[in-house]
Parts: sequence; structure tokens; C-alpha cells
Amino acid sequence: MKKSILLFLLFFTITGKGQNFVADIPTYEVYKSLKGKPLSDKFSNIESVKIVYDLKWKKLYYFNSGIISHHYQFVTEYLGYSQELTVFNTENYSSKETGRDYLLGNLNHIKGTDKWIFELAVSDKMPVPVIEKFFKLVQETAFMGKSLQFYLNDPEKTELYRQGRFKIPCVDSKFIFSELKYQEVSSGNCIGILKEYKIKDLNPIKPKENEIVVLDGTPEVLPNVKGIIVNELQTPLSHLVILGKNRKIPIMGYTMALTDSRIKSLLNKKVELQIAIDTFYIKETDKKIKSAGSTKKRKLVMDTTVTGLVDLSKINKKGVESIGSKAQNLSYLIAIAKDSTFKVPENAYAIPFYYYNRHIHSKTIFTLINELINNPNKDVQWINIQLEKIRKAIKKKPIDADLITALNEKLGTQKKFKNFRFRSSTNAEDIDGFNGAGLYESKTGIVGDSIKSFEKAIKQVWASVWNESSYWEREIFGIDQNNIAMGVLVHRSFPDELVNGVVITTNLFRKDFEGITVNVQKGENSVVKPNKGEICEQFTAYDLNIFGEKSDNVDVDYISNSSLNDSKPLLSIAEINNLFKTCKKIESKMNRYWNKFTRKSVDIEFKIVGEKRNLYIKQVRVFND
Repeated sequence: MKKSILLFLLFFTITGKGQNFVADIPTYEVYKSLKGKPLSDKFSNIESVKIVYDLKWKKLYYFNSGIISHHYQFVTEYLGYSQELTVFNTENYSSKETGRDYLLGNLNHIKGTDKWIFELAVSDKMPVPVIEKFFKLVQETAFMGKSLQFYLNDPEKTELYRQGRFKIPCVDSKFIFSELKYQEVSSGNCIGILKEYKIKDLNPIKPKENEIVVLDGTPEVLPNVKGIIVNELQTPLSHLVILGKNRKIPIMGYTMALTDSRIKSLLNKKVELQIAIDTFYIKETDKKIKSAGSTKKRKLVMDTTVTGLVDLSKINKKGVESIGSKAQNLSYLIAIAKDSTFKVPENAYAIPFYYYNRHIHSKTIFTLINELINNPNKDVQWINIQLEKIRKAIKKKPIDADLITALNEKLGTQKKFKNFRFRSSTNAEDIDGFNGAGLYESKTGIVGDSIKSFEKAIKQVWASVWNESSYWEREIFGIDQNNIAMGVLVHRSFPDELVNGVVITTNLFRKDFEGITVNVQKGENSVVKPNKGEICEQFTAYDLNIFGEKSDNVDVDYISNSSLNDSKPLLSIAEINNLFKTCKKIESKMNRYWNKFTRKSVDIEFKIVGEKRNLYIKQVRVFND
């Protein structure tokens, strides 16, 4: 008891009178009193205390990181530092000890565990001997001592570790990621009836709009509900994440969702759910469940007068009205690539809306579509059965022979590529306010192949307009089902892809640093719809440009490594640099093509292909955050 009082008085004396810092951390209680937010929101299970070591006076400071947000704020307000921020950054994050006034670090704790991590900013180029000296100072002055580990959070430090340069215990992102049990997918508050469903039952049983659902996996089709809790963590750029953010409904991943006593005790009750970055709150409530209200029907633009294959190497200013946004955006990419270091898919053409519109206006198909749209009976099972009938009818009807002839003339006569990808390009995807990620299908057609024929591939893509997922998503957003149109984007396929990934041209985890967020996976294994248990490589990259020494390298902050690549990086530093510059260039030029007055971040899909590891950009669209 006396010891506790003495510790409290010691801490009060040091932190009293405006001195929000201590020279050591003897207990977790002291750490708790100082903790604040970590450097970024890339992990939801980290608490952090920031550290400054004054090289001149040889003094160590653990400061109150809940009140003082940055190292620069601490040294100016408490240590009398008087230089500008740019000078501070240039001198104190450099690759030399001489010229520095301070060593800057972070003492992180993985909540709910006994795992402690010493971390530097990824922009800090501190030499290895200095890192080790700093690390040992923390070990000696903090209670966790020998259990402390140094976090290899960027490619340079990881490579130095592989070379055997570090003599202190080191860990990578897997050390943190393996402890992650909770993930904010889409933050927010909602009120609804808490219900539990199995994924396999979501087709025959459709959850009600006033429910918050707990699911035993990741749904193929996102139900129209107030909020969603899944028991799997998500790839940050997966279709569930993108669609959830697009709908602006609270969604969380929580590995203990099916066993958590708080959740189980509230099943079938009206609850209020709040999803935050690092935790969630759920409680029973008598508050009113908000009605979704009526959604004004959104009419889509559809020009069905354009015939023949559209060559995407030439930009048609009104092409989006006849071939869809996806194909039109690839046309812009082809123009941007002409003076760039990236490639675009070869032999790119668009099949305009005309052919889909003509195909579905046969009596058999159009009658089924009219029955669906005009039938006041909105019974879910009836609608899903009708959607299946429409898809079957679209696939059964023979395709326009002239279209297949035109495709064979353009694609069948060249010798380099035999496999071609046929991808959806509707007027209801890749548009402002409606992403449509993963709603429609892509299929492969092979020149002269009777099984994987061009005709079969096209009809499968057309039929996907009437998938359950695409139909119900359009209903939620009030899109008029009468004027939906499907174009098809055609280009050579990529059987030799080494890596595939998605980039968002903003730093999703640290808004004050301009950058990109990258999810990448080995081969053709999906980033947006990963197989159960697969983890992709995730990182952010940004260019702070704060160093006196000249460097063309961006700063890379790893979140996780690929489970399919022995946790080794899938991209080299040179490839990440090229990807960063390419994506920022595309963002700038695409905004000009779109005539955006307020610059929008973009969502980019890329591949690394062949022996020369060429960077291909295959898709770009507005990121609807």
C-alpha cells in the first residue's frame, strides 16, 4: 500500500505543474497514465507512449501522449527547442547521429497481451548502432525490460535484420497482426434488432432492414441492414469494405463475435452499436430505429446507338454513355500510359451497350425482366428465382453473329495473345456515389476454343447484371432497374501475373500524411475476395521529402506480410517507388479527365507481370470514401 502511494506521489510530482513527462516507467499504471494514440490507425489494438532522448543532456523523456500529440510539440513546449518543423524533421530523422538533437521513438503495447514493442517512425533513418543504444535505454527504464522487442516496420530495417545487422530482439508485422481480434471496417453508430445468421442461410432467409446482423463469415452479398458484425478480419480494400463504406453503414470484424458474452446476451434485442477505430460499444436501448426512408430513383444514362467494337486507344468524350465507366476509364489510362513507366492491357476494346440492349429485347428475356420490375410482390425468394430465370434466358439465346465475327477479326488474327478477359462495364458501377465493387462478373474467352468461347464469356458477363448481389445493391441505392445497361471491356488476359493488387491514392490510416494504401498478393490470388485464412501484404507509402540527403525512395509502413510468400515482401523498393509515382500521376490526370474541381482519390488495380516484372495498371475508378 505504501509503495503504491509513493509511486502515485512520484508520478504526480513529475507530471504536476504542467510537466507531463517522466524519466522512467516503473509500472503499467504509470504507462496507462501517459498512453495515447499510436503513430497511425493501421492497427486497432495498439496503445502508445511517445519517447524523446535529449542527446546533449543525455536525458530520456516519456511524455503524456494523450495530451501532447507529436514529438515536435513536446520538444518545443517542454525542452525549449526553437527551430522550425522542417529543420526538426531534417535533423532528427536523418541517417546520422551527428547533427541530431534528439532520438525519437514510441513504446507500444498490444492491448490485452504482454507484448511490448519499441517503434521508430518509418521515415526515421536512424543508424543501427544508435537504434540499439536507444532500445537499451528504454529496456533499462521501463518495467517490461527484457520482453521488449524492436518493430521492423519498413523494408530497409527488415533487410538490415536479414543481413544480421541487429543484435537486439526484432519482430515484424506478423507479431502484431496475429494478435488482432477486432477491426473497424466502417465506423459509425446504428440502432437495430441484433440477430445472428449463418452465411449459408442468407440466400433463403433475407435479414430485415431494421436488424444488426452477426455473421459466421464474410457474405458474398452484403445484406441491407443497419449494421454488420462478421467473425473474420477483412482485407482493408476488400469488396465488403468498399461496399460497406459506400453504403455508409457500420461494419466491424471481430474474431470472437460468435462467443462474446456481451453480444450473445443481446441477441434478438434492440441495441445501439457504436464502431470506433480501436473498439466497439454495444448495449440494449429503447431508442427509435431510424427508417431508411424512400430513396429517389436514380436514372442512368444509356446510349444504345453506338455499334461495332470501340477501340479504346482513341478517347471518345461521351464514351461513358455508350460503353460504361470501366471501359472509358481504361481508354484514359491508355492515353496516360503513352509517356509513363507503366503498361496497360493490350488489345483493349469495348462492346457497347447496343449489343446487350438488343440481346435482352428478345420476347423471352424482356418479358421476364418486365415481370420482375413491374411485379408489386417483393417476396425475396420469388425475386431471386426470377433473377435466375433471366440469367438462364440471357445465356440460352444465341448472340449476334456479327459481333463474334468482329471480335475474331480484331483478336483472332493477332498471334501474341490467345486468352482474353471479358469484364463488365455497366452504367451502374465505377460512378460517383456507387462503386459497385464485385457486383458483376468477368470471364475468360479463348480464341477458337469451343468450351471457353467468346460468345459464352460475353453472355455470362451480360447475365451478371441480374445477379442477386447486383440487383439488390441497385435497389438499395435507388437505381432505376429499367435503364441498366451492360457494356463489356475486352483485353488480353494475364496468365503470367506474379503479383496483383489494389491501391487507394490516400493514406487511409494517417490522414496528415499524403500517400497511398496498398494491398497486394502473390500470383492471381485475390486481394478483394481472399480465400479463408489468407493474408495479403498491406502497407502505406508516402513521400515526406524531409531529409537533407537526396533520396528518391518513399517511406513504406508495413501492416502485414503475405501469408503466401513466407512473409517476405512481394514488391521491391524500386517497384514500390514506381508504383507510388505512377499512382499519383494517374490520380492527377484522371481528375482532369473527369473534370473534378475537388480532387478525388482513386482506386487502382495493378499487376506485376512476366520475367521483366512489368507494372500493368488494369483499372482505375473514383474512390467513394
